[in-house]
Amino acid sequence: MKPIPVGAKGSFSQPEQLANRFEHAATQPALLPIGLMVLMIENAALNAIKAYLDPGERAVSTAVDIRCLNTEAAACRVTAEAMVTKVIGRRIEFMVQANEGAREIGVGTHERVVVNKAKPDGEPA
Repeated sequence: MKPIPVGAKGSFSQPEQLANRFEHAATQPALLPIGLMVLMIENAALNAIKAYLDPGERAVSTAVDIRCLNTEAAACRVTAEAMVTKVIGRRIEFMVQANEGAREIGVGTHERVVVNKAKPDGEPA
């Protein structure tokens, strides 16, 4: 793994994926499902650090702490952003947020650990 600088940023955008587009549409409000927001945040974090990973390495999610601010009627393109705030060995911490245009719809923190894909059970690289 190459040194990952604090402040490295990544983003991930997703077109409209509202809960009422899935199963039981009649009972679901028009909002962004929290699971999709987490997936988007994880992708943004990976995009922030993928250039620093060596061949055979991957970064797995170890913690997510997200607070939904307002996911109702999230009808536009949602963008998740992640910024590296701390690197301790192979553990990387991120400040994360999800936005619908100028409106912030989720904020929190995320953590990933770099592991070697070839080792059993994802042992640290």
